Amino acid sequence: MSKHPSPATLTRAQEWALTLCVAVVTANAYYIHPIIGEVARDFEISEARIGIVPALNQLALALGILLLLPLGDIYSNRRLCIIFVSGQTFCMLGMALADGLALFTLASTLLGFVTIAPYLIPAFASKRVAPARLGQVTALLTAGVLFGILVARVGAGLVAEYADWRIIYWAAFALMVMVTLALPLVMKSELATSKQHGGSYARLIASVFHLAREHRDMRISALIQGLNFASFTATWLALALHLTSDAMGYGTDVVGYLAGIAAISIFSTPRLGRWADKIGARRARLIVSVVQIAGVSLLYPLGFHVLTLLVPLLIINMVGPSIDVTGRMTFLALAPEIRTRLTTFYVVAMFIGGAIGSVAGTATYDAGGWGGTCLLLLANALGILALSWHADRQFRAQEKW
Repeated sequence: MSKHPSPATLTRAQEWALTLCVAVVTANAYYIHPIIGEVARDFEISEARIGIVPALNQLALALGILLLLPLGDIYSNRRLCIIFVSGQTFCMLGMALADGLALFTLASTLLGFVTIAPYLIPAFASKRVAPARLGQVTALLTAGVLFGILVARVGAGLVAEYADWRIIYWAAFALMVMVTLALPLVMKSELATSKQHGGSYARLIASVFHLAREHRDMRISALIQGLNFASFTATWLALALHLTSDAMGYGTDVVGYLAGIAAISIFSTPRLGRWADKIGARRARLIVSVVQIAGVSLLYPLGFHVLTLLVPLLIINMVGPSIDVTGRMTFLALAPEIRTRLTTFYVVAMFIGGAIGSVAGTATYDAGGWGGTCLLLLANALGILALSWHADRQFRAQEKW
């Protein structure tokens, strides 16, 4: 007989409530994307310098995931989520109240460090659904992440066009208060706390790097996704500066409208995931990497009118998340007891890439304008293609043996 009773199965209402929670806590890092120019002007700093805000947020997120996410193998996912979501709420209040760049950057950086809930909630849910519905619930929570990013970028762009940009952070703070109060009720039926990893916390963290050394294919996937996420952040931060520049003359609302293109990924990603199941993750990633280069190549020639920009942005937003999904597929089929720590390494690499992309995107635009940004993105896309080709070739060679 089991020592601990099995947790109750999640209801559909709980699944949807958790999805909304994931959307809200994910959105916090993305409000700045369409309004970065407004924030820079308000704090009277250069376009290159403002890139440090999202960069430090991404670096702190990477550090937080490395140091905090493995705690899910030791402590209650529910308890950790409640603690870290409460921390996010206070950080959002700090960003709303900040009267200078230093405090705003500090609050944003701390926000990144405690943004762990989007990665703990799927683990919580996976233990409380029938195996036959695991993929469905995981996809629902992934859609929550994409929806949070979408609403953050569209909503922030619209609000900042007609009101002070700080209102965005006050609204986000209010949403976080509601999530903080609701989460203990939504995350019911927690398993009794028990250590799933023997040894100390230091050994747990060290094991992340030990596993990474053992799984070279995962390291390649992590590097590819780091480059991929760097392109994502660089594209949208530079695009916000480009569209709101004197030469283009668009408002932040237009940046928000364009960000709505990301909605295509909510529908395309599950379909491309099923396609990747059929032909293999590495081959699928190689193909979408080629398509991504086609989209990136069109950014400069079509980048001087909002309507023509729709073409490359649709292509990029369709295939970008698929590179992430196929990358995760390469190691999530491994032993269950090591997946969380492999995911930790993968996500840390992703957000380090995001931090580099935040600085590189704004600095390159400041130095070389839209043309310089497009060259940076093309070089990144070529790197993704080369690594994807190498991983696919290596995997097929191993299969032959």
